[in-house]
This record gives sequence, C-alpha cells and structure tokens, in this order.
Amino acid sequence: MAPVQFEEVSCDNGNVIGIATLNNPKALNALTFDMLVLLKQQLELWHEDDNVLCVLLDGSGDKAFCAGGDVRALHDKMKQGPIGDAKAYGEQFFSTEYECDYLIHTYCKPIIAWGEGIVMGGGMGLFMGASHKVVTPDSRLAMPEINIGLFPDVGATYFLNQLEDNIGLFLGLTGVMMNATDALDIHLADHLNAPSDKQKLVGQLQSAEWDSIEDSYDYITEILTELSDKANIAKPEAHLKPLLPEIALACDSDDLTDVYANIMALPCHEKWMEAAKQNLMDGSAITAHICFRQIKNYSHLSLADCFRLELILGLRSVLLGEFQEGVRARLVDKDGMPNWKYQHVSLVDRSVIDELFTSLWRDEEHPLAKLGHY
Repeated sequence: MAPVQFEEVSCDNGNVIGIATLNNPKALNALTFDMLVLLKQQLELWHEDDNVLCVLLDGSGDKAFCAGGDVRALHDKMKQGPIGDAKAYGEQFFSTEYECDYLIHTYCKPIIAWGEGIVMGGGMGLFMGASHKVVTPDSRLAMPEINIGLFPDVGATYFLNQLEDNIGLFLGLTGVMMNATDALDIHLADHLNAPSDKQKLVGQLQSAEWDSIEDSYDYITEILTELSDKANIAKPEAHLKPLLPEIALACDSDDLTDVYANIMALPCHEKWMEAAKQNLMDGSAITAHICFRQIKNYSHLSLADCFRLELILGLRSVLLGEFQEGVRARLVDKDGMPNWKYQHVSLVDRSVIDELFTSLWRDEEHPLAKLGHY
C-alpha cells in the first residue's frame, strides 16, 4: 500500500474533503523522503483545487500521528558513503520537509491535523502548521531532538518562539513529552476530541452548507467544540501549567550555563520533571547551544526565514557528526550511550556553534531562497 493514502470524500453540495493519511504504522508513521514528496505534491494539488473545501491530515493506526522524520536513512548515508552524499541527501530531505511544512502553515483553506497518539519532531512540523490542531486523550507531543544531537527544526525556530514565558526554550532544551492537556494549556493544540469524533467530524463536514472558505474556519471550530462537549472527555492531568512560573524564571537568563543550572535546580514534584531534567543532562550539549540561540537570537525571523536558517543548521549538523552519533546510540545500536563531543554545556567551543549558524550558500543560492516569495 502507498506510504501516504489520499481520499476525496464527496459532500452534499458537490465539493469534496481531502483526506491524507500517513501510512507507515510499523515506524509510527515516521516520514520517509518518499512520503514527504507524495504529501507535498497532493497538498499542492488540493491547494489549487476549488472543489476541495478542507483537508484532514491523520496517521494510520491509533499509536501515532507521526513520530518524526526517518533519520535512520540519513544516518545510513552519513555512515556508509562519502560525506558529500549525506549532505546532498540531507539537503533534499530537509528542503522537501520544510517546503511541505511551510505549505501547511500558509495553506489557503482549512487543514485539520488529527494528532492522535505520538506527535514528535517531524510530526510536530506537520501538526503546528494546521489551522485546527486536534489532540486526543492519549496524545503525546514533543520536540526531542536533544536526544539525538540534532536541534528543534521543522519550523520550531518559529513556533517555539511564539510561546510565552520562555516555555519554548524549556521544551527545546529538555525534549520533554507533553500530554493533551499540556499542549492545550500552552496553545500547541486547539481541540481535545475523542478518537471516535474523527469520523463524526467528516460526516458533519460532508453535510455542511459551506458559504465560503473564510466561513469554514469558524464552522470547523464549532463542530470540533460540539463533538468534544458531547463526548465529555476526561482531560489528562496537567504537568506544565502548575510549573510555568518556575520554568519561566529558570529560563530567564542570557547565559545557557545559568539556564542549565536553574533547570537542574527545579524541584522534582513528579516524574515528568525528572524526565525533563534527565533529557537535558543526557542530551547533546551542542544541541542545547543551538536551541538556546534559536530562541534567544532569532525570535524576530519570519516563518520562511526560520526554515532557511534550519536548513543551514540541518546540513551543518550532518557534516559535524553529533547528529550521526546520536541516531546511532538512540535508534540504531540502541545502547543509549552517545559519545557526545562535549560532556557539558559549559565546555562547548562557541566557535563550533558559530559555524553551525554560518550559511553554506549565498542568499540567492539558498535552496529555499524562493520560500515565501511565490
């Protein structure tokens, strides 16, 4: 079966609803390059098709919407072939992924992202651009790149910077998993619905009297809200909201070493905070520095410029080797013992981080130079 399945569901008024389903359930719907190509092409077609009223984006199975990008394939390129081959593949993969994410962010009609189960990394890139971001009681969201020596990408330079009180910095540095309530509390999700509401939603959209695309955004919001109210869903216990003041204070510094120490000094009232601190302690110090600069120095960038910056960081990360080692330890050999280049954030050579933020191209030659200009 196709790695992304597409369906056009007919409406009573003769128009259609586009449904795109990520279909890689054995890998928790992780995004391969082929999946990204297929999804981007179909979304572009639906974007231009006046008969398509809205798009529903979901994942097959009930375990995951999307657990991230297929970083194992990139690891294999880095390990087996010349570094130039890995760089070329990385440029192709990241460029296509970021173009797809940008398209979702700037889509001309509603996109409903049904974030059931795991929504991590590359899955967050798809999810965060949607006009209607739906979570279910078992949703788990995270940007866990610090665990594999990459950095919060797929537009995280933009969307983590939209969060208040330094919470974006905390999430990037710790890669901690959020539940549905946490995501709603900090506006990373819009609606909490029961899994069974998905088909009910499609049914109601089919019979809707659509006056215009503009009106449809509010109409979809009303449907999702009514379905949620009828389901009477028990919300998971909040982890983040009670700790927001403490987290904001801990991350309120222009020195990463101070922020690191402040997070480590936060009281562990529950296992959730213990996991956050452990992730930071065990994660890549280089990733921590990248994330810190993304939040502290680049909050002013447009969405398109954020993706252009992230492509630079992505390819530089491929060349550096920290990313390759992280994937090896966490996902390939699974020994859980990455040999990071630096053992603490205070030991990182700042010139290494400076180089990671240095472009590989002149502005007009950047592979994403036209993003936002067409």
